[in-house]
Amino acid sequence: MLEIKAPNKLEIVGTSIFLAGSIEMGTAEDWQSQLVKKLGDQNVTFLNPRRDKWDSTWKQEIENPFFVEQVEWELSALEKADIIFMYFDPNTKSPISLLELGLFAKSSKLIVCCQPGFWRRGNVDVVCKRYGVVQVDTLEQGSELILNMIGK
Repeated sequence: MLEIKAPNKLEIVGTSIFLAGSIEMGTAEDWQSQLVKKLGDQNVTFLNPRRDKWDSTWKQEIENPFFVEQVEWELSALEKADIIFMYFDPNTKSPISLLELGLFAKSSKLIVCCQPGFWRRGNVDVVCKRYGVVQVDTLEQGSELILNMIGK
């Protein structure tokens, strides 16, 4: 198992899984660490956008090189990933995750975990149904699905 966090170089070994979804520092649980721990004995590379040294004072605009680096890393990692696992934490709004859902709904590599109570669950349900995206309600169901997909 290998875990690559933003903004590190994307040197992928084995099946790659991008950990998309709720981060909203201080609001969302660190579900990425839970999933990495659960699936850590598999021959996979986790692409984790949860940056160790994120500075919440960075302006989120194209003139900020640190912000641009983060967004570019995420887009590249999403495109390179074999599987995109997307989690919507019901305690968050996750606007960027909703954007990424729209970008990759037709990719055939998306698994969505949207817990009951997420404020836009209905929108997520409709998009997933329309584009045939596999959807689960819990992280446990998601990790089991990933294990089945990678054949372990």
